[in-house]
Amino acid sequence: MLYPLLRPLLFALDPETAHDTVFASLDAAAACGVAKLVAPRVRSSPVEVMGLTFPNRVGLAAGLDKNAAHIDGLATMGFGFIECGTVTPRPQPGNPKPRMFRLIDAEAIINRLGFNNDGVERFLINVAHARFAAGRGGILGLNIGKNFDTPNARAIDDYVLCLQAVYACASYVTVNISSPNTKGLRELQEDGALRHLLGTLKAEQAKLAQAHGKYTPLVVKIAPDLTQADLRRIARSLVTHKIDGVIATNTTTDHSAVAGSPHAEEAGGLSGRPLGAKSTAVIRTLAKELAGALPIIGVGGIMSGTDAREKVAAGAALVQIYTGLIYKGPDLVAEIAAELATDA
Repeated sequence: MLYPLLRPLLFALDPETAHDTVFASLDAAAACGVAKLVAPRVRSSPVEVMGLTFPNRVGLAAGLDKNAAHIDGLATMGFGFIECGTVTPRPQPGNPKPRMFRLIDAEAIINRLGFNNDGVERFLINVAHARFAAGRGGILGLNIGKNFDTPNARAIDDYVLCLQAVYACASYVTVNISSPNTKGLRELQEDGALRHLLGTLKAEQAKLAQAHGKYTPLVVKIAPDLTQADLRRIARSLVTHKIDGVIATNTTTDHSAVAGSPHAEEAGGLSGRPLGAKSTAVIRTLAKELAGALPIIGVGGIMSGTDAREKVAAGAALVQIYTGLIYKGPDLVAEIAAELATDA
């Protein structure tokens, strides 16, 4: 209820400054118990996906809490699951600032952050300190990537290292090969590279499952800018390698939907309302090609409960939000959960 009053103040700040301000306040409110008291009540509607029981269908997409430093504060909003990252083996600063831009009239964001994070070692310390964690009642996805200066020929080494590091403390692990802001990353979605990556990670998953006595699902996050032929090929590869789930989609490099808006010409991935139809179309194609072989997590342009229902109608089992949370505030979580509860 308070967010519409606070949003103009936050939007007067640089986006990254606003991000830091909100999280500092949220962490303080969560630590003293205030956040839980004022958070909207979220309807419980458990659903089983990937062998995990989600309290509701709405999750937080990766990118908002890159270092897993704010998990407990975010949990007070009532998410059915929270995904943190993308984390890389070594710390890296990301791309030069400014690197995030609001397109307010379009309810959109363009970002070229570039996997800015404190590295997997610090990431795991933060996860260990969170009360909301895998095995303690929380569904926690951990999203992994490669360092910007690791060539694609050795990218598999970064993904394996991160998978080994986060496996035990994750509810599921997401392999991010679709950010447009790390040079060459999306090339890992190409046929030979994808088959090698998925085969290697599935073999490593099997070893880790035996070592830890715990099976942690492996999910792949794909781009919205793929052709129909690419989507069919990727779907076949996901099924062949017995990947546990797919997230559709990441941000888009196609800015035509916001042409003429301030900042529309900035380089980076576009998220928010203009991405909605494109991501839903990808979900619909994947659902047809996968034929239920593995679940789809829908993300992109979800600004209301109705938007979320469209993703589910297209074939998503779960949904995630990011930009919608920035524009609509925490009440969006409760709205979506209530809208999708009837499908549980």
